[in-house]
Amino acid sequence: MTERDVFEYALVRVVPRMERGECFNAGVIVYCRARSYVAARIHLDEAKLLVLDPEADVAGVRAALYGVEGICAGGERAGQAADGDAGRRFGWLIAPRSTVVQPGPVHTGLTADPEAEVERLLDLLVR
Repeated sequence: MTERDVFEYALVRVVPRMERGECFNAGVIVYCRARSYVAARIHLDEAKLLVLDPEADVAGVRAALYGVEGICAGGERAGQAADGDAGRRFGWLIAPRSTVVQPGPVHTGLTADPEAEVERLLDLLVR
């Protein structure tokens, strides 16, 4: 039997027009403390974005979403979060915010392979 570790995940949502409250999933962030692992995968459905807001700044939303991946990766791409460990970067990403790109609630599970879990959740909940 393969050893499984607890992991946490949050969806990354796009809220094109805050006043309407409509949103859709555009990515997932996975954190596994036992393995010091944090990663995000993004999939922006541009057609869905433009249905909800025909005047949306698609390039700006895309940049914000890929910024989430950069923070997970750490280093220069993480900006102010660069000095934090995986857990601190995850905590920074899941903090509530009132912007077009927002984290959803945090959920937990068990996994033997956090990298595969990111892809599985992206396929299941975003694509």
